[in-house]
Amino acid sequence: SLVGSEMCIRDRLLKNDVGVFLLADKKLYRYNSEYINFYKKLGVIVYEPKIYNGKLLTKKDFIELISPQLNYAWLHRPKVFKRFSNFIKSSNSKTQVIYDMCDFHYVRLLREYEHNKNEDTKIEAERNLISEIESCKAADIIFAITDEDKQKVLEHYDNKDKIKVISNIHQPNEKSSSFNEFSKRSNILFIGNFRHKPNIDAVLYLHEEIMPLIWKSHPEIIVDVVGSYPTDNVKALHSDNFKIHGFVDDVSSFFNSSRIFFAPLRYGAGIKGKIGQSLEYNLPLVTTDVGAEGFDFGNYSEVMIANNAQELAEKVIALYSDQSLWNSVSDYSKTILEPFSLESIETTLVDTIN
Repeated sequence: SLVGSEMCIRDRLLKNDVGVFLLADKKLYRYNSEYINFYKKLGVIVYEPKIYNGKLLTKKDFIELISPQLNYAWLHRPKVFKRFSNFIKSSNSKTQVIYDMCDFHYVRLLREYEHNKNEDTKIEAERNLISEIESCKAADIIFAITDEDKQKVLEHYDNKDKIKVISNIHQPNEKSSSFNEFSKRSNILFIGNFRHKPNIDAVLYLHEEIMPLIWKSHPEIIVDVVGSYPTDNVKALHSDNFKIHGFVDDVSSFFNSSRIFFAPLRYGAGIKGKIGQSLEYNLPLVTTDVGAEGFDFGNYSEVMIANNAQELAEKVIALYSDQSLWNSVSDYSKTILEPFSLESIETTLVDTIN
């Protein structure tokens, strides 16, 4: 996940003798003592709203206090960059400001518009493009999450030396003795946060267009849909063979018992954490070009990627039914994840900072 990746990155910075200050912009984290204490124990200096010298210490007060020690300020997403970058520079002009795109929002919204032809979405995409390119121009360093996102940015802002690729961290895992083999598994798994429109669309697409094709020959297959904030139209899909579970605290039981992970995403941008998570569990998967973005499936691309309902259904059935193929894809998961290992990301990060 993104949060997990950020935790690992902070740990790597500390390991390399880089001091870390943390200012959580969201109240969800800023007032969370568990979150604050976790990072304090690691040696991170964390912003907390508190009385300091007789007055409330604000976020900008905190930045001013630490600014003489700031070599880099790592700011996530356009809104956060816009809110703090100028103030950080005015506090210490020598601070290198990093703009972390997380994903290229413009591309995600443009793909959504191409899918639904909603003019409001197109306007929002163009508004995001202006904001994101302004942030790119103002930044000293830009972090894109995939090579694809980097190339898309270069179409609008031609400064390739400024853009570095720092992706999510996904550790390749060896199969343990408790790993469930093909014959001990069943069901198709989808995971996604339903505050994210691409996930809503993917589940509706799965239910309405793909599963009817699969159920023609495999009526016994059950779909498990896991994720926070399911919308009413997603909840309405719940049935005995298409189960909407909502939020689940520990998803490992689903990854360890499902036979296939399936992500029929029709739009989106950046790296998809759900794909990396499935590969961490050595769980074979099927997805689209959008879902696979940033990953190299090698010779298994033909087995794992399709872009229409009929071909997606065929690839799911093939992987679900063929034990030999399933084992081969499962074994290859580790190779796919090698570029996303902690060691690989650490090397890029330390090289950039140094």
